[in-house]
Amino acid sequence: MHSADTLLAAFEPLPQWLNFLAMAVAILLVALVSFLWFALFRKKKRRHKRKHRRHGEQRKLNPTLAESGGLPPVREKKGIEGTPPPP
Repeated sequence: MHSADTLLAAFEPLPQWLNFLAMAVAILLVALVSFLWFALFRKKKRRHKRKHRRHGEQRKLNPTLAESGGLPPVREKKGIEGTPPPP
């Protein structure tokens, strides 16, 4: 074999099944590397400390409208040109 024949053999197209196999291996390799990356370098979950209440201790609730005296009185409508309402 001559060196020119060897050089031409390197540039011959590959069979279709070999191209498919090369693409499948490349895709699987990228998927595996990305899975390992996310599995190893993900954020660590923080565990929140839970505050336990004593057995007899109860939470204070917001008062109902009946307990607080009902709704406030209805406001009077003023013109739009008036001063803007306070924030």
